This record gives sequence, structure tokens and C-alpha cells, in this order.
Amino acid sequence: MPRRPLVLTGGPAVGKTTTGRRLAGARTAGAFVDVDDVRQLVVAGAAAAWEPDGPRQAALAARNACALVRNLTDAGFDVVVADVLAPATVPVYRQLLSGVLVVHLRVPFAEARRRATTRPAWLTEEEFAWLHRRDAEDPPAADVRLDVAGLDPAAQAAAVGELW
Repeated sequence: MPRRPLVLTGGPAVGKTTTGRRLAGARTAGAFVDVDDVRQLVVAGAAAAWEPDGPRQAALAARNACALVRNLTDAGFDVVVADVLAPATVPVYRQLLSGVLVVHLRVPFAEARRRATTRPAWLTEEEFAWLHRRDAEDPPAADVRLDVAGLDPAAQAAAVGELW
């Protein structure tokens, strides 16, 4: 019987992808869904979160991610999802994924910037700051808020794994 779906959220560079891949990879049958990849299925007319059509497209990406999660769970996989949730997208996951566990990863902005220097940049400085500001000022309704500042990837995955 698969574990309940796990959704990791938080601003850019908090470790959602690294943690999610580690957790899924440690399972006998594990899958990882990066909602950024789902959003990139839209190749014409895509809107970022801060653009007028952004919230509608974020909800669409969440619904599509949930369909993937349900299919993978039905096939016996433990599934971890990474998504930068907004308060309006959390209900999508709660409605479409029974028993979902939402964990909000948090680090100070300065640490997120430091972590971001270790990977390719997909966001401008302004976009990066906007997403972190929104995450801090209007955080999504998570089951657990976890401060992961100062944790290396293994320790971060272990801390989340204990919750899951």
C-alpha cells in the first residue's frame, strides 16, 4: 500500500526538488513530480505566478499534477510532489489527493540566495525575490512548517522523511 502523497512547498531554493528526489529515490517504488515540469507543458501562452493569468494556470498545473499523482499511486508508487504553492492552490491538492501531507520548507532569504548559486538560474532576481516575499507574507496552509536553514540535503531529507 503506497504512502499518502507528500507535497513539498516553499520559495525557490529551499530544497524541494533535492529533498523530494531523495525521498522518492529511497523508496522501493517511488516517484517524484516537479510541478515546474508540468507547467512547462504549456509552450505558448504560459503565465508566471505574478502575471494576470498566473493564478489560473497555477491551479491548472496543480490539477494536472494531482492526476499524475493519482495514476502513480494507483500503480503502487509512493509519490512526492514539489510545487511553490499559493494559498489558492493548496485546496486543489487537498480536494484531489486524499490524505495529502503538505510540508512547507522555509529558509531565510539570504540562505535561499546562497543555495541558488549552486544551480542554474531560471528566475530573475526580481522573480526570485517576489516568490520568496509571497511565501513569507502569504504562506500556504501547510500541515507542517519546517525550518531547514543550515541543514545539508541528507539532513533535510531525513527531517521531512520523519514527517512522512
